[in-house]
Parts: sequence; structure tokens; C-alpha cells
Amino acid sequence: MNFVKNFSSLSFPLNTKVLPLAKVGTLLGSVLIGQWLISDVAHIPGGGIGILVVGFGAWYFLQPAKPSFKAPSSVQGWISRCNEVLEQFEFLEGQEDFLRNRKKRVKSLEEILDRSFPQKVSFTGTSEIAYPEKSEVSTALSVTQSLNLSYNTSLPIRDDLWQLPQSLVEQDAIIYVLPVPLRAVDLLWLKKIPEDQPSWLMISWEDCASWTDQLKDLQAQLPERWSSRIIRWNMPNEEMKNVLSPIRRVLDKPKINIDSTKQRLLSRLHSSWQSDLEQLRREKFKLLQNRSQWIVASAVFASPLPSGDLLSVAVVNGLMINEMAKIWSCKMNPELLQAVARQLACAAVAQGVVEWSGQALLGVAKLDGTSWIAAGSMQALSAAYLTRVVGRSMADWMAINNGLSEPDLELLNQQVSQLVSNAAEQERVDWRRFLKQGKDWIELQVGDNSNSEIVEA
Repeated sequence: MNFVKNFSSLSFPLNTKVLPLAKVGTLLGSVLIGQWLISDVAHIPGGGIGILVVGFGAWYFLQPAKPSFKAPSSVQGWISRCNEVLEQFEFLEGQEDFLRNRKKRVKSLEEILDRSFPQKVSFTGTSEIAYPEKSEVSTALSVTQSLNLSYNTSLPIRDDLWQLPQSLVEQDAIIYVLPVPLRAVDLLWLKKIPEDQPSWLMISWEDCASWTDQLKDLQAQLPERWSSRIIRWNMPNEEMKNVLSPIRRVLDKPKINIDSTKQRLLSRLHSSWQSDLEQLRREKFKLLQNRSQWIVASAVFASPLPSGDLLSVAVVNGLMINEMAKIWSCKMNPELLQAVARQLACAAVAQGVVEWSGQALLGVAKLDGTSWIAAGSMQALSAAYLTRVVGRSMADWMAINNGLSEPDLELLNQQVSQLVSNAAEQERVDWRRFLKQGKDWIELQVGDNSNSEIVEA
């Protein structure tokens, strides 16, 4: 790609809502004073200034905001979201592939929307387990609307994928017949039942005197979601109508149940489509990532003051994130995206990405026996690597949150370090090759090769 010939002539529109003027002024003043004190008074070499500047900026300038995000909360909302995803395929796929796959996707969507009465209820569990008679259950669950009652009693005790059958995922309610003592295989299957799918555990236990102790033991071993959803069946000694009364009360609201099932299935369909889109998005992101890293490197290399380093990285990364939002068809508030990017950049600096990448590049340069790389070039290449890491971690975050639920910024605070660590690990480029590209880029900056193209990473 033929990148910017004269980076200093570029101007970037700063959003004052994202970059408050007061903070920018304070940051620049602090950097200039710090530069003078450290360079002229303390006589600390300039190579370490960038880290000090970025460290201060990470603490003050890159403070996270707390914007809001509105997610769908109804069937119609998820229908609109799914239709938007269909359009995203058209943007990312070739026209021929898009037309070929669209018919199948539309059919999957229509099958969910066409779902209607009666409600679907299924008993399930592993083989060789005693189940109540189907006729007795049908009578006990008699509600205002008819039911489609089924028995899926063939869940395997060994499985490579441990995927719940689609026929069970589509049920409005599930009753899992659980044998005691508790087995590991049953715990594995229980984890696969969606938490937003109405479900209960049925335990066959005839001794009423010991049931209280048995129930406490089960509650201690089972995930918390099942604590209040355990029903005891003492086989022929009790009327099934009494046993299934908690389930019958839920099934007395068929319209609400079917609507909830539609939302759950639409959310799963939306997630599967997002997974299909992700590979296409990553391919486009790679081109953007490579371009942005060298723009950042150019800005840092051309900057006469270390204060320009932080601003250049912040501005170019902001522009990169705007383009990423288009790739991911992200409708989130721009302030939300900027807030997330700030937290990721802050975490990357705190984890020493800049310092670590500079040391790695310096080590490779020595091994290659090449000439010493100037401090400005080293800072520029480290800034390019920082852009790769921030971009990758932001792409991972967008992939996670481009699905069904509203992004949780409090959860992001807990996950941000892991996101950056994973991104840094994934972006451990071939340093010899990266250095070779960096040398080509340096020659482009200081020579007359303004029309040369940089080989992409």
C-alpha cells in the first residue's frame, strides 16, 4: 500500500467530547515541563521519556468513561437485529456467496418466527433411567392450552462435543430426570442447558424421612441455578399432579413462554451468524491493522517532542477504531467505543507492551548484526506494535460484544488485562520479519522512496 507521503501535512478531527480540551492542555503542559526537567536537569536519556509520558497519559488522559448501550429486549427487536446481520453478510461476503447463502439463513429465521402453540415440553436424561408414564404426565400438566410432550431419554454418557440436541434447545421447558448419587456425566449435561431456558430437575426418592438431608446434599453439589428447581418424585406413591405443580404454574402462561423461547432462539441464531461473520471481519481488520501501525510509526517518528507520541497514537487509534466499527457493523455510541479503547490502551501500557516490544526489537537488531537503530525509530516501531496490540484486543472485544447482550463496562474492567495479554500473545510477530519491514519503512521516511510500498505483516 502507498501510505501517506507527508504525514505532517495531515490533520485529524478531534472530537472534543472524547478528547476534552482541558485534559489535552494539562497533558501537553505536563509533558513539556517533564521533558525539560528530565532531559536538562536530571539528564535522563530521551529513550525513556516515551514510557514516562505514556504512563502519565494512561493515568490521566486515558480515563475510562461510562457510556450506555441499548440492547434489544423484545422479539421484534431481535428480528431487526437479525435482519441487520443479514445485511452485514452482503457487505463482507462476495455477491455470489451472499446470494447462495441468504436463502438458507432466511429460512432459519422464518422457522423461529413461525413457531406457535402448542407449548413444547420434554423429559430428558441419560439412558437406563426410570421415567414417569407419559399419559400420567400429560394429565398432570393439563393447562388451558394443549402441550406437545416428548421424551428424549438417550443423552449419551460419553460424548466428544457435549452438545445438547437441537430438539431440546427448541423446547419451551425441560425436565431433566436426575439419578442419585450425582454423576459427573449429568453435571456436564446440566451445564449445557441454557440458563434462560425454563428447566427443572426431577429426583426419584421414595424415603420421605431422608429427603431433606438428600436435598441439602444435592444443593451443595449442583450449580446454584438448580437450587430452587428440584422436584421429588416418589414414583407410584404420590399423584403426579402434585409433583409437577411448579411446572404447571409456569405453563399456564403460554403466550409469555413461547415469546421467551422465540427470543432465546433468535439470540442463538444471531450468535451463530456473528460467528460466521467473524472470519470475514478478521480478514478485513488485518489490512486495517497493518496500515494503521505504519501510520502511527510515521507520526511518532516525525514528532519532534515525546508529547506528540501519545497524541499520535491516540488519534490514529481513534481513527482505526472508527473503521473497525464499520467492519463489525457496530452501532454502539462512539463514546462507548472510545472508552473501551482507552481502557485497553491503559492496560497495554501498564503491562509494558511499549517497553517489551522495544527490547525485543533491539535484541533482534543486535542478532542481525545491523547498524544501531536510532531512538526515534525504535520508539516508532514500538508504537506500531502497541497499535497492533490495542487493535487486536479491541477486535476481540468487538467480537465478544457484537452478539446478544448489552456490553458490561464493569465486567470489562475485570477482563481488560486478559484481553490485552491475549492480544499481545497473539501478536507476537516474527520479529526478524517485522524489523525488516521497519527498516524498509525507515528508509521510506529518510530517503527519497516516497512512492515505495511497505510489505504488510
